[in-house]
Amino acid sequence: MNIGIRLHDTLPGSLADRLAFAKAQGFSCAHVALSKVLDDFAMNEAPEKLTEEYAVRVREDFDASGLECAVLGCYLNLADPDTERRTRTQEIYKAHLRFALKIGARVVGTETFANPASGFADPASSEEAFQLFMDSLRPVVRCAEEVGALLAVEPVYYHIISTPERAARMLEELPSDSLRIILDAMNLIAPENAEKTESVIQRAISLLGDRVEILHMKDFVLTSEGKMDACACGLGSMKYETLLSFAKAKNLPMTLENTVPSNAEAARKHLEAIAEKLPPKQ
Repeated sequence: MNIGIRLHDTLPGSLADRLAFAKAQGFSCAHVALSKVLDDFAMNEAPEKLTEEYAVRVREDFDASGLECAVLGCYLNLADPDTERRTRTQEIYKAHLRFALKIGARVVGTETFANPASGFADPASSEEAFQLFMDSLRPVVRCAEEVGALLAVEPVYYHIISTPERAARMLEELPSDSLRIILDAMNLIAPENAEKTESVIQRAISLLGDRVEILHMKDFVLTSEGKMDACACGLGSMKYETLLSFAKAKNLPMTLENTVPSNAEAARKHLEAIAEKLPPKQ
């Protein structure tokens, strides 16, 4: 199993320090969000900051660690109703796509935010929000095609791309090999459908499996107040057999989320122990 971790969930330090810590905990790949890991990087400076020299520095640190860069994070709102901000955001995404190739990142990862300030009454189901996102996404995907990079969208229950069906529609309306999916099964679960977790996972794999490039792995606990709290794998109610069978069959990397340095290694071992009991892939 190729299991990694978000570098901003490791012990604080330089990029090299964080990579070394992840390696020491037994991880083989990593998710890097530059603004959360590098002190000298700010997202609004991305188009100018992501230079050849900067890429060499990041690539050297990854190469020295022996870890794969599974995801280069660029989690900005492509459906911002403000035209000027949205255009700037598109340029930041394009810069990340070019940078991803230089550092050997498998994908540039993103979500489809739907905050109340967007102006949409119900962003997770609004057709207006979906169309604005798609219009903004198209030039970014064209850039990915031109440079030979991959952009991977992560569906989230309360976001614009909120369900497996909505994600499948996105892929159908923008049919590009450069547009992929990050499957975080827990992000498709909410208190409203928590009792149907397994069917949600199976539906996501059925509709999106051919386009899934990375898995994000975490767990959840339903509180007495009816809320859902995310936590490290093995600390909640999530069942992983279907996801791990899928990952093994496709040789997919996965990165842990919602860990802290004291439980990250245990979360990895929890997944590996389940995977070892699964039948061999056919």
